[in-house]
Amino acid sequence: MTDTPDTRIRHALSEGALSEDDRAFLDSLEAERGMFQQIGDTWRGPMGGWAKLIFGFSVAMGLLFVFVIWQVINTREPIAHTLWAISGVALLVILGFAKEWLFARMNMLTVLREIKRLQLEVAMLREERGE
Repeated sequence: MTDTPDTRIRHALSEGALSEDDRAFLDSLEAERGMFQQIGDTWRGPMGGWAKLIFGFSVAMGLLFVFVIWQVINTREPIAHTLWAISGVALLVILGFAKEWLFARMNMLTVLREIKRLQLEVAMLREERGE
């Protein structure tokens, strides 16, 4: 059996080396996080308001995009048809940027979770060495 960071953390847990806060944090890291749970995680914290705003904006732009596609399909006048089609492309670009921001935030939070795991590992190693 290899001595991985996860096995050392579990070993430290069984020996009672961690505080209750550390145990609760570690338990929260153990669960696999699905996409919807990660999106929900972006709604908390200091940037949570912005994430909620971008999410709502994305939903509104998505609904507007459906309306624009409906107009493209049902418009017969060439100029109006072209303008609706250009609007649709512009909305797709806007949606792409909004979703990129949201997913970049989700990825940042995932990286922060891993950094916290590493910080916990370093703290446990210091504790083992007696520093």
